[in-house]
Amino acid sequence: MGTSAVAAIEMTAASNWWDDVNASAVWQDRIFHALAALYGVVAAVAVVQLVRIQLRVPEFGWTTQKVFHFLNFLVNGGLCIVFVFRRDIQKLSPEIVQHILLDMPSLAFFTTYALLVLFWAEIYYQARAVSTDGLRPSFFTINGVVYAVQIAMWLILWWKPIPVVVILSKMFFAGVSLFAALGFLLYGGRLFLMLQRFPVESKGRRKKLQEVGYVTTICFLCFLVRCIMMCFDAFDQAADLDVLDHPILNFIYYLLVEILPSSLVLFILRKLPPKRGITQYHPIR
Repeated sequence: MGTSAVAAIEMTAASNWWDDVNASAVWQDRIFHALAALYGVVAAVAVVQLVRIQLRVPEFGWTTQKVFHFLNFLVNGGLCIVFVFRRDIQKLSPEIVQHILLDMPSLAFFTTYALLVLFWAEIYYQARAVSTDGLRPSFFTINGVVYAVQIAMWLILWWKPIPVVVILSKMFFAGVSLFAALGFLLYGGRLFLMLQRFPVESKGRRKKLQEVGYVTTICFLCFLVRCIMMCFDAFDQAADLDVLDHPILNFIYYLLVEILPSSLVLFILRKLPPKRGITQYHPIR
């Protein structure tokens, strides 16, 4: 038997394995429940870190760091529940309920990491003695517009399910993800370069430089991959993530763009804040 024939047989076997797993209700449930377990672990880590921070600095109220971990807990906890009941969600009627339950966590994920961009932007502008008064209103405005547009699309789909609106919704998610990726590249990159030029060499400076560099790279790639995948999802049925018979694709996608990045970011940002006397540590107002 020739080499090309052997290669063809191996490719056919691999394709059959992929198709067999996708078509199996048992494997679908196993994979979705595995995703639920992974999201549950990330949610648990986020809430444990939130409690640790609260016990360390209870006098500061809801700081940006606490809100970030709380949102991580909500997003990952919500996705844990979604994947536990993934098969039941697919049966819900009207169909718009499915769209809302599957899309809302992605919106919340964007808000969670946009908060990190806001935090870095505030540090960057404060270090350059530039007013930061407009940053928080801009953060809330951008999030408000994103949620308003998505809600409008949901209402249109509820009124009359139109395939082109589903495509527009997925492309909108792609655009939002690209916007987030550019935000990390802009403000994470600026903060990294500013820290790199900082004249005093210290262990704290090196750690902060590594922290910003790692998180910027992880989050930029995460949202960029999400953007690319949403584009495929919008136009290629084989890349559809909102169906039960693509469990392997779901596992790879959510592992790469949410579970792994969230886990790495929580690990990198695990350091607790100083107890007292740090003027840079502000609560969210």
